[in-house]
Amino acid sequence: QRQLVESGGGLVQAGGSLRLSCAASERIFGRYTLAWFRRAPGKEREFVAAVRWNDGNTYYTDSVKGRFIISRDNAKNMVYLQMNSLKPEDTALYYCAADVGGLRIGTRPYEYDYWGQGTQVTVSS
Repeated sequence: QRQLVESGGGLVQAGGSLRLSCAASERIFGRYTLAWFRRAPGKEREFVAAVRWNDGNTYYTDSVKGRFIISRDNAKNMVYLQMNSLKPEDTALYYCAADVGGLRIGTRPYEYDYWGQGTQVTVSS
C-alpha cells in the first residue's frame, strides 16, 4: 500500500523558514493531487496547500499565500512545502496527503486517500 512520509520539521524563530518534504513509497501518476494539511494544538486538521501532479497547478489557503510554496518532483515522487516568514500561529503538526484521481483540488481532509504521520513545526515568538 502507498505510504507517505514527511520530514523537515523543527523549531524555528518567527520570521524564519523551513522546507518540508514528503516522500511517496510508490510512483505518483495520473490525476493525483498532493497536499499539505496541518493540525495545530486544540484545532482541527486544516488545509494548507496542494499541487496537482500532472500540470503543477497549485492552491493555497489564504493565511499562507505569499509565504508558503508547494512544489513537486515527479521523477523523485516527492512533494515539498517551502515555508517562509513563519509565524507562531503556523505551529502545527504538518501532514502530507494524496488524493487519487479527481478533477479539482480538494481542501477537505475527507477528500484525501493517503496520509503521512506528520512532521512537527514549532515557531517561537
